[in-house]
Amino acid sequence: MSDLSGYRPNVGVVLFHGDGQVWLGRRAGTAGPHNWQFPQGGVDDGEDLEAAAFRELQEETGIRSARLLGRTADWLTYDFPPKHRSSGAYKGWKGQRQIWFALRFEGEDHEVDLEQHGTPEFDAWRWGALEEAPGLVVPFKRPIYEIVQQAFAHFAR
Repeated sequence: MSDLSGYRPNVGVVLFHGDGQVWLGRRAGTAGPHNWQFPQGGVDDGEDLEAAAFRELQEETGIRSARLLGRTADWLTYDFPPKHRSSGAYKGWKGQRQIWFALRFEGEDHEVDLEQHGTPEFDAWRWGALEEAPGLVVPFKRPIYEIVQQAFAHFAR
């Protein structure tokens, strides 16, 4: 995609446990069944993408004990469905453009603090298989999750 100007800059994080499972968060206040996702969030003006990924991970999960494994090379995009575009949170963006980061969790589970930063993004969390993530996320994000799953599958082994 050549024109990314209508897409909000964003980073996503797939956090891998030492056993190859990934961190999944249940979106607070969102009915199931497609209410689980990886941490993700906007990039501040002038912010380094890797720094944004670690910041978003810490803000949404409380986790600081992680190291970089890899990232996607190119921006991945998705469009907001029409019902989401009217939300004030999307501020006129057509959708989001994302760089995804694979990180290795190097801490203990008790480090997770979903109330670390303001209003919690997630109300529950668990470790799960990378390949189950596309089936847990809202359908409009599923194609991105399938690409990320393929790109990072080698970290789960």
